[in-house]
Amino acid sequence: MNNTAVEQERRRRLPSWAGFKRALADENGSVGIIARVLRSNFRVHWRGYAISIFFLLIVASTTSLAAWIMRDVVNQIFVKRDVEMLWVLSFGVMALFVVKGAATYGQMVVQSRIGNRIVAENQKRFYQRCLQFGIEFFNERASSELIMANSVGAQAIRGLLDTLVVSVARDFVTLVGLVAVMVIQAPMMSLFAFVFAPVAIVGVSRLVKRIRGIARSEFTSATQIIAIMQETVHGAKIVKAFGLDGHMQARMGSAIDLVEKRANKISQLQARTSPLMETLGGISVGLVILYAGWSTISSGKTPGEFMSFITALLLAYEPAKRLARVHVGLAENFVAIRALFSVLDTPPSVTELDDKPPITFSRGNIELDEVYFAYRAKEPVVRGVSLTVEHGKRLALVGPSGGGKSTLLSLIQRFYDVQKGAIRVDGQDIRNVSVNSLRHHISFVSQDVFLFSGSVRDNIRIGRLDASDEEVERAARDAFAHDFIMAMPKGYDSTVGENGVQLSGGQRQRIAIARAILKNAPILLLDEATSALDSESERVIQIALDKLVQGRTTIVIAHRLSTVVHADEIAVIENGIVLERGTHGELVRKGGLYEKLYRYQFAEHHSPAA
Repeated sequence: MNNTAVEQERRRRLPSWAGFKRALADENGSVGIIARVLRSNFRVHWRGYAISIFFLLIVASTTSLAAWIMRDVVNQIFVKRDVEMLWVLSFGVMALFVVKGAATYGQMVVQSRIGNRIVAENQKRFYQRCLQFGIEFFNERASSELIMANSVGAQAIRGLLDTLVVSVARDFVTLVGLVAVMVIQAPMMSLFAFVFAPVAIVGVSRLVKRIRGIARSEFTSATQIIAIMQETVHGAKIVKAFGLDGHMQARMGSAIDLVEKRANKISQLQARTSPLMETLGGISVGLVILYAGWSTISSGKTPGEFMSFITALLLAYEPAKRLARVHVGLAENFVAIRALFSVLDTPPSVTELDDKPPITFSRGNIELDEVYFAYRAKEPVVRGVSLTVEHGKRLALVGPSGGGKSTLLSLIQRFYDVQKGAIRVDGQDIRNVSVNSLRHHISFVSQDVFLFSGSVRDNIRIGRLDASDEEVERAARDAFAHDFIMAMPKGYDSTVGENGVQLSGGQRQRIAIARAILKNAPILLLDEATSALDSESERVIQIALDKLVQGRTTIVIAHRLSTVVHADEIAVIENGIVLERGTHGELVRKGGLYEKLYRYQFAEHHSPAA
């Protein structure tokens, strides 16, 4: 290899400003993550951190002064036996540590408050971003993953900033001060201490890469623990009915064992820095004592300088050890921070961008014009559907399960965007209007009722948050829910449990209907709204719904055809296509799929008991 090639290779290996800028631009790299955390958090709270750093500098200064003063303590008190200096130095040491204690307290209080604020701000940012995602995002991401990213990721940002501030302002400055004391007091002996420092740095740096990989695996396993716990709670009936206790226990045990194993591995790797530093520190101290003792005995030097040096060396041990482990601690935080940033960096869903003008609402006419939609490529769920519902009319969607009926209701609410064609409300393409203004005019009752943890009253009030108690109770009466609510221990203030676990399916359905009644929107979408009710409850609820739909644009999905026989129009949908349209009488006379479904249900309903 010629000299030019050697020089090029040498330059390539040397760190450069261009290389640092590239590392800074890579937001997934260690340098990029630190820079981003500092930009988005440290810059906002710099005043609080300035106060914290001020206190830390006082702590670092008093630590260095404590080592420096040991020279005079030994020489003036123990060698010269100066009584006046005895009083001065004794009270000086006391004052020194009183100041150090006060500064330590102030720093801990200030930095704790800043850290708590940073955690709160990042968790709020994370949740705000989650609300900007559409249904598709939540279909693809596990809730346990989001929970871990929000809770652990925010704490990791705090931990990273605390580590940087404490390491730089306290440990690094303390170490610099103590090294200065060592060099000034005994230059020759400082060489014994410095010769082992590179060995410690190289030894610790080799541990960092291993810890990063283990930390990623530990984060994944911790996510699995949350996921299994959620499945156990939400699927408790299935777990019990199918005797899955042992299976779930084995899954949970396996996930917990993996977390324990990886946590132990990280602890073991972290602990390796301690014997390394202990060994090197002990060798340094032993050599210094040997040299200092020999110099004092043979050369007659005063022992104060050596005592000050040894004190500084011993005090430097802890900050040096903490600085050696900084990279190890940061590597653990990077995993959780990347998980949080991956969500924050995901662009908001197009369906949730509320940057369009509000809808100009007049009557609530709905038009579906050659609508196509597929959840997965080349697997269309809706194929060229064209339907119109005018103000005050009721359109019923019927047909076999999986035909795309519920998907149409999701498209009307713009949970997803159509891929071909258009959906219009009062002649306006819903993609060109504010999504919040669109949904404000729609009431929706799903076959999958979701209730929030809280009281019955709170869950009904979801329909309109500013509704009075009287309006809430009126809506419950109209949904025929008032009687069973009053039979509960605390009436409307009774808790429903997680996702309404303390209520029956029919009761949850009535709460959902009361919620829609309270919202009083001009467009009403009902997806199997009476599916969880018995025949008698269905009859009374149907009366309530018949009153509710009057004067509203209504689309109702039903498998019980008896509930839609009075609809203004019925559309039979199969495999994403509208097969038939017409009134109940027209479709029965036509003798197509609707007539077969109706005849089957009628025969089933009137079949004699076995």
